[in-house]
Amino acid sequence: MTARIFATALATFVGLTTFAAADTALVMVEQDGCIYCSRWHADVGEIYPLTEFAETAPLRIVDLQDLPEDLTFAARVVFTPTFVLFEGGQEIARAEGYVGDELFWMQMELLSRQLTEHRAAAVSQ
Repeated sequence: MTARIFATALATFVGLTTFAAADTALVMVEQDGCIYCSRWHADVGEIYPLTEFAETAPLRIVDLQDLPEDLTFAARVVFTPTFVLFEGGQEIARAEGYVGDELFWMQMELLSRQLTEHRAAAVSQ
């Protein structure tokens, strides 16, 4: 990943750190033999924990064939990898697939916006 993309990713998630919650997580659903999962691990896996987004939504990796019971998915996961944003064990948003790091960080920006909107809606209720 280029330094420009990494800097953009960090800047994208700066605003989220003030909303960090212990029960917020980004869940990566993967499966054995998934070449796109392997590509994500090679391209992003070591970088993700260093981002501001990881402070807000720590990464949790689960297997498609063994989904955890403490998470409520809004819909069945079909593709791997699928990145699902959870808060309080409930799915907030998701991004399916991986075709490269630039698109991944764009997807994470969209997920971060959805998380911000979700939290704003919860406060206004």
